Amino acid sequence: MLSPRPLMPVLLAVLLVTPAAAPARAAGAGSEGIETARTGRQIAPGIRLESYDRLEADRWLRIDELLVDLGGSGGARAEYLGGHGPATVAESAARHPAGPGRRVVAAVNGDFFDIRGTGAPLGPGLGGGRLLHSAGPGPGAAPAVGFGADGSGRVLRLGLGGGVTLPGGEVRPLTGYNAARPAAQGLTAYTADWPGTQLPALGTAVEVRGGRVTAAAPPARGPVRRERPVPGTTLLAAPAGGASAAELAALRPGDAVAVSARAVPDAGPVPVTAVGGREALVVAGVPQDHEGEPNNTAAPRTAVGFSRDGRRLRILAVDGRQPDSGGLTLTALGALMHRLGAYEALNLDGGGSTTLLAGRSGASALLLENSPSDGRLRPVPNGLVLTAPAGSGRTAGYRVEAVGGTAEDFTRVFPGLTRTLSATGYDALLGPAPGAPAWSAEGGGSVDSAGVFHAVRPGRATAHARRATAHGALPLTVLGPLTRILPSQARIGLAEWGESAGFRLIGYDAQGAAAVVEPRDVALEFDRSQWSVTDDGRGGFTVTALVRKATGRLRATVRPAGTAGTAGTAGSSGAYGAPAAPGKPGRAAVPGAGRAAAAARASADIALGVGLVTLPVTDLADAGDWAGAGVSVAEGHTGAGLALELPAAGAQGSAAAPRPLPVPELARALTLWVDGDGSGARSAVELADADGAAVKVLGPAADWTGWREVTLPLPATAQPPLTVTRLSAVAGTHPGRLALDTLGARTPPTGPAAVPAVRDPVVATEARVRARPWRFALGAGAPGADFALTGTDRPQFVHRGVRFLPLDTTEPTVRGGGLSRMRALREALAAAAREPGTGALAVVRAYAPATVDRKETALTGRLLAEFRRTTGKRAAVLTLGAPRFAADRSEGVLSITAPRTGRTLVGADAFARGDWLAVRHTP
Repeated sequence: MLSPRPLMPVLLAVLLVTPAAAPARAAGAGSEGIETARTGRQIAPGIRLESYDRLEADRWLRIDELLVDLGGSGGARAEYLGGHGPATVAESAARHPAGPGRRVVAAVNGDFFDIRGTGAPLGPGLGGGRLLHSAGPGPGAAPAVGFGADGSGRVLRLGLGGGVTLPGGEVRPLTGYNAARPAAQGLTAYTADWPGTQLPALGTAVEVRGGRVTAAAPPARGPVRRERPVPGTTLLAAPAGGASAAELAALRPGDAVAVSARAVPDAGPVPVTAVGGREALVVAGVPQDHEGEPNNTAAPRTAVGFSRDGRRLRILAVDGRQPDSGGLTLTALGALMHRLGAYEALNLDGGGSTTLLAGRSGASALLLENSPSDGRLRPVPNGLVLTAPAGSGRTAGYRVEAVGGTAEDFTRVFPGLTRTLSATGYDALLGPAPGAPAWSAEGGGSVDSAGVFHAVRPGRATAHARRATAHGALPLTVLGPLTRILPSQARIGLAEWGESAGFRLIGYDAQGAAAVVEPRDVALEFDRSQWSVTDDGRGGFTVTALVRKATGRLRATVRPAGTAGTAGTAGSSGAYGAPAAPGKPGRAAVPGAGRAAAAARASADIALGVGLVTLPVTDLADAGDWAGAGVSVAEGHTGAGLALELPAAGAQGSAAAPRPLPVPELARALTLWVDGDGSGARSAVELADADGAAVKVLGPAADWTGWREVTLPLPATAQPPLTVTRLSAVAGTHPGRLALDTLGARTPPTGPAAVPAVRDPVVATEARVRARPWRFALGAGAPGADFALTGTDRPQFVHRGVRFLPLDTTEPTVRGGGLSRMRALREALAAAAREPGTGALAVVRAYAPATVDRKETALTGRLLAEFRRTTGKRAAVLTLGAPRFAADRSEGVLSITAPRTGRTLVGADAFARGDWLAVRHTP
């Protein structure tokens, strides 16, 4: 659930292909960027979720946006979430009391908080019209978003009012109420509404219950930790040694003491709900400039904005610190909120706290919509939760989906295979409505009573779920016959007994169109004494290790019709295969596949391994070639090593590798021998991931002397393959010197992956190439070619029905290169679509894996595939100067990769009935 979401389907193809069609709502961080994908769904009446991807000049962005009509006929309401100590937004939302006749439909994280101390919010908070906590230190006003009794919202500042009435009638001002950081002087009150994990260290304190002191202040020489007050009890505290502390110390049990606290807004009525924030993003319709201020760095962000009348709420979650989304600065976030229509907007807590959950029609649980930068949900003290009327529970419609996901891979199926569907009933307010439907289908297949679609012939199909007047439908595509399958992971490595990992099988037809192949259509062969393989219920498989150390292989085969029952059945546990003799490999199958129509037989292998071994990365025998200030060759643990001098406290030293050092792809951790000097210095290994992003893993503080092997776990969010670029160290509180030696990787030993060679039909004989109406060469020219493509420095041109688009790949994707290339591609696609004499478009680019990232490559392919589907014209990507020759296709888009050496001749016919290109490479 927490893995970064894949690039969303390009749903607005016309928008992307036709520049003039860009809508006003597709605003992003910068006006120069382009929106690359968008999906949306209605959460409840008056509440909608919009999720979109953008490419900016300097980053990719992923944004999730909740649009809410406040106080309207839909009955949407924003309420305070949490308040009982840090918990994930999902945990708090699951236990939030929505009240009679209402339900929780969405939630987002809230205020900044004392993350390394009490865990309490730093700003004010109100829930149900009641003050829960004030900002601290002191009673001054702090920024917040607030919602009134009529549901409307605004950005405001909230201060603290109230006081403490002592015996004799003297009234002292209250300087804090459940504040994370109490004021240096005055009285602070704490109650059972305390929203943190532990109270801050307090000086003198007394307990008050029912207007009377119940426990006198014990002697206090300094701050001490105290327990959270029980309900009905107020803990009144003051810093030790001051006048307020003396007044508290004079109180005795039974003394009358009254404590009052209220929120004081800077203007207008006191809100019913309020959550604190920090930086103003938009003020009175003007986006704010935060240049040069703290926190104005690109990061994950959470923001709340309002229309001028406060009736339109916009909640934004922007992913960051990930290759798929670089995050936003405060200045850019304010500009974005302004362009989206916010008249007032406030920045809430971001970074690893940014979390947005939203419901789906008919479902009671919320889904995580964004990708938290920590790779997991962070516990936070509060947030905002959206509630809506619960509805009647009478079925008004069905949300029909493929089991496993909503991605295009799950709405496709191969002839003779199946797709499992689900139908979730919803009422008129999109709330849950129980009741199973009757299934039917039209087009290229049928649906059985269990909701399993059986594909028969290529083409469009629609699955229907009906019950009385309630109806739901899901469009499906039956692809061409299955030609091959590939696993989502060619190797699965598990660290220990009992650990599990998942995989899916992806099938392809002759045009490279892809779809997930379900477990019911697959037979598996594996050693059941060492591994358990189960259907994960989401269109894939789960592999679990049954032993501590082993290597093996799993073979998955899509079975033709009529083979069911020949290999055993799944037991009640869902595991594949019948019992087998220990150590004997077994063949296992999923029941039900015998119902499939004739399907092509295809197989794929996955290498398996369990247990960790240390594989070498470098023994530093080339230590003299590592470069950096303060770096020298030293005696290592065995042989040569590196020494890093750290001349002062906090000093850093690093040594650059003479060349990138590959890390085994399945590595879980790195090992490094460190000669500690007791100074507390920390070693580190610096790496680059698959997208070139920097990854740094730190070793423990070297508080020992002599050689010791340390382990540095690799973050789960790092995108393999990884390469080591540097070894470094940082001094502790004293100068130091670390010597380093022998870097290894703790890796499951799976053995090599089996990747089948595929020869695409576009690869042809010389005679077939020359039989085409005309020819061109990739790289060096060839006799009989109309021209040779040797680079990408020429403008686009049209030749005999083909529009050629050379794209400059010298600039990296996220330094402006991707944006300029996508603009050029959109314009070329629009031109090719309009031209009756143009039958194909060919993108020409230089081989540049270091500058063109995987998202740009995927987006290019999707745009070309969409062009092919919507216009019926052809498309290809021609890559020059690659290490080796390759030819394949994806979604009908041909890809030809020509090496730097040899001769690559391409025959073309833009209007041919079959493949429009034929290629021959001669080394």
